[in-house]
Amino acid sequence: MPLSEHEQRMLEQMERALYAEDPKFASALEGNGLRTYTRRRVYQAVAGFLVGIALLMAGMVAQLIWISVVGFLVMLGCAVLAVTGWRKAPKPGETPKGHTRRRPVRRKRTVMERIEDRWQRRRDEQGH
Repeated sequence: MPLSEHEQRMLEQMERALYAEDPKFASALEGNGLRTYTRRRVYQAVAGFLVGIALLMAGMVAQLIWISVVGFLVMLGCAVLAVTGWRKAPKPGETPKGHTRRRPVRRKRTVMERIEDRWQRRRDEQGH
């Protein structure tokens, strides 16, 4: 449900006050830090996946099964971390849950909302 104009003004005032009082904390709430953290986590998982491949190959060359199994498990764990980190990463311009934005963003209307609007317009046109 969108905010009323009064609520939007109040939110903007609160955000300005927060920026004036503690700009470092306010900028941390914008999500750039979280986006950087999740991106770094994905890169670390990819690097770990490559280490897992190296362990798997080294175990096969040395004919030590346990090293290959450890390599496979490292690959599996890093793949899971990369996928979950990628899904949880906020998109550019998106705010993480629980964080506020500087400017309110217009919400895209769903297909059903657009169909309902068209239906209402047709009913209004027929009635007048």
